[in-house]
Parts: sequence; structure tokens; C-alpha cells
Amino acid sequence: MKMHFCIPVSQQRPDALGGRYVLYSVYLDGFLFCKVRYSQLHRWNEQLKRVFGNCLPPFPPKYYLAMTTSMADERRDQLEQYLQNVTMDPNMLRSDVFIDFLKLVQLDTFSMATKKASLDILLPDGRSIKIEILTSDTAERVLEVVSHNIGLCQELLEYFSLFLIQFCKEGRLSVVKKLADFELPCVSLRSSEVENCKVGLRKWYLDPSLDARLMDCRTAVDLIYMQAIQDIEKEWAKPTEVQRQKLEALQKEDNQTKFLELAREVQHYGYMRLEPCTCDHPEPGCQALLSVGNNEISCCITLPDNQTQDVIFQMDRVKCWQVTFLGTLLDTDGPQQTLNQNLELRFQYCEDSHWRWFVIYTKQAFLLSSCLKKMISEKMVKQAAENPEMQIEVPEQGKSKKYHIQQNQQKDHSSFLPRKSKIKIAEVDCGFGTIKEDL
Repeated sequence: MKMHFCIPVSQQRPDALGGRYVLYSVYLDGFLFCKVRYSQLHRWNEQLKRVFGNCLPPFPPKYYLAMTTSMADERRDQLEQYLQNVTMDPNMLRSDVFIDFLKLVQLDTFSMATKKASLDILLPDGRSIKIEILTSDTAERVLEVVSHNIGLCQELLEYFSLFLIQFCKEGRLSVVKKLADFELPCVSLRSSEVENCKVGLRKWYLDPSLDARLMDCRTAVDLIYMQAIQDIEKEWAKPTEVQRQKLEALQKEDNQTKFLELAREVQHYGYMRLEPCTCDHPEPGCQALLSVGNNEISCCITLPDNQTQDVIFQMDRVKCWQVTFLGTLLDTDGPQQTLNQNLELRFQYCEDSHWRWFVIYTKQAFLLSSCLKKMISEKMVKQAAENPEMQIEVPEQGKSKKYHIQQNQQKDHSSFLPRKSKIKIAEVDCGFGTIKEDL
């Protein structure tokens, strides 16, 4: 599936020869990832071609005369599509030429030099460990260092990931975003503009049955055990009173295996909990709490009369979804570094044999979209294991995934829909559009 790359902003800048060039602001998952020129991306594409040949997606052509506004908009759209498509190839994602370029532009954009650094990593139980890394180390590399320090088996790294986690009021935690393997955690902490934020280690799978694959590694069991305890304490998972008493007894005995077996029966165990948001169901403006996991979107909706209604959307009945930017970028000196304040995720759902759209307004729309992708990829892997006649290619977990499925199964793909509107503010050109996933 495609990554959430977009270029909603471009700026004209003067060059050393008295001319002007365009600087593109590239966002990943709603946060500013880097600023690059067309010439930089063009050189990168040429380097990729030397390694991967003609399997690259189309790259927008050079213009030797001044571009009109429509030509500039078209190029920005094409660059956006290129970035989304080039990240679909798992071999490309792991290549040195791919990673080295993205490391360089991240460091350059935020004026950060490569040097030694200490980084605090938040563990699931709230404790932190300090690791020594380079500022140019990717999230994938940092995860390897963390696993080495805590004794996590290397073959189980695919079940864990690094996240940006915010400490909120009253001890609450909020997952801001999952870090892509090629992101630089030191840069992401600086660029996110999120207060009280740390890099945290959490499991990264939404099918609770996958716990079974980790039970032979003591460190992995410790991690999912700590996360289970924290999720129950934070009320992300909701045991009944009887389950709570049994879990507390097992915790006192430090019987992690039995604790996790019972925890898997708890409502919303292993789900990703989002911050309070609003939705349009059953009527516009309703407050909602979302928990995502186990192939479903679970919504606790507060109605206008303050009554609550629990609604569950099964992923089997979701046809597609899309993330849309709703706000405006008003910083004329340089684009704001996050788009997450004005986002919506809408999904098309089959209800009573009819397709209809449901809309969720949340600053965590990209995180929600990543969770939906994760549930689909886990389900497809499970289906392939159950049906050997299916053909499926699954790269390392945490990378972009590409599937080829036969026997009338639906193919997963994504597209970037045409922008809904464009505005120009001073010399900052902003476009707002929609990222869509079709199932």
C-alpha cells in the first residue's frame, strides 16, 4: 500500500543567480517530512534508475521554459504521485540509495548535523531507557539498538515499532504517529511541534492472536505484558469486574502467560485507542471515542441527549477510505509543520445492503488510516496461510506491502484523488486534497 506522502505546499525562493526556484514541502502522515527542490528529486530518480532500471514510476519531466500556474500544479501533483508510488516497492524501501537520500533531506530541512546523541525510549510500562545513537540513525536502526539493549529477539522486531507518544494532562498518553522505518527519530522529535513528546516502543500488530508468536521470547512477553497492564490502567482495554479481579490476582503472582491468555478475552485488548473526536453518525457533530483492532473500528458515540451508543464497523464491510485536509496553511514565511489539526477520515461501509459514507473528524486521521492498513495486511497474510492457492508477497512487516491475490479476491490499492481546491497566499502555494485507499 502507498504511504501517506503529500505535497500540499510549494514556495518560490530566489536563487544565487537572481532567478527563482520552487521548494516543495513534503508531508508524511500529516507532519512536515522535508523540503526539496525538483532538481534534487530528479537526481534521486536518476540514481534509483541506475539501480532498479525501468521499474520506477513515471517522474515528471523537466520544463526548460517558465511554468504557468497550471503546469506548476500539475508538477506538484506528479511529484506527489511519484513519492507515493515509489514507496510501494519493498526492495526500493530497503535500498541504500533510497534511504541515504531521505536521511540527507531530513537533516538538511531541519538544519541538523550528524553527530552522537542520547535518546530516551519510552517503554510500555512508562519507564525510559537511554540509548546512544547518531542523529542520522533511522527508526529501523534505532529499533535494532533498542532491541539489542533490552534483549529482544531480532526475528521478532517485525512485531514492534517506534511511535511518537505525547504525555497529556492527568497522566494520559496519546499516540501521535508511527515512525516509518526511514524516518529519523531525532529529527521527528524536533519537527513534530508536539509538546511533551517522546519516542516510544510499542507492539505493532492489531490481531490479538499474534501474541502467540512472541511467547517463546522472554523480553517480548515482558513488553506485551507491560503494554497490556498499561492499556488496562489507561482504560484503553475494558475488562469486566470479574476479569479485572482475576487479572489483578495473576499480576500479583507475576503469571504473565496466564495474564495474557485472559487479557486476550478482554474487550479492546490490543486495540489502538484514539483521542476523543467527532463523527457524523448517527447525526453530525457527535462526540466519539474510537478503538481500532481485531478487524474492527469500535466507536463509543455520545448522542446529543448525552446518552452513549456503541457502534462497531467490521473491516470486512469497508470498501474504501480517504483522508482529507480541511484547513488552510497560513504561514507565508514557511509552511506549518503539521496538518493534523484539520483532518477527516471518511470510509465507505456496507450497511443493510447499501453503501454509505461515514465521516470521522480527528487529528489522528493518518494514524487511524495506518491502523486500517495494518488490519487489512494482517488479514491477507492469514488468508494466504489458510489458502495455499492464493499468491501473496509480504515483505518485512513495517515496510510498504504489495499483494497479488488470485481467485476473485480483491486487490488492495490506493490513489491520491484530485485536489479539492487550491489557494495562493503571498508566495506560498497551497493545495488541499484527499488520500484514498480502495479495497
